[in-house]
Amino acid sequence: MSTWVVIASPFRKLTGGIGKLKVEGKNVKELIDALESRFPGIRASILNQNEQILPHLNIFLNETDIHVLEGLETPVQQGDEVAIIPAIAGGCWGLL
Repeated sequence: MSTWVVIASPFRKLTGGIGKLKVEGKNVKELIDALESRFPGIRASILNQNEQILPHLNIFLNETDIHVLEGLETPVQQGDEVAIIPAIAGGCWGLL
């Protein structure tokens, strides 16, 4: 089953510039495994050695953070969209 995976700009150097592609897998973990087989080295930019999502990343399934779903075991279906996005911080202390 194919799921769309959106690759944020900082990771596109690992995908040859590709920003969105169809990937086969039953859950988010399998999608990452499929990405790794196609683009060796991308897993290390997403997961740590304990197979946990790196703290500076967010992964969304159809705009819902997978942390509030089933994490890497979150099932995916045909037509879903998974986005791998670096966390963004910021703000203006002057307004406080």
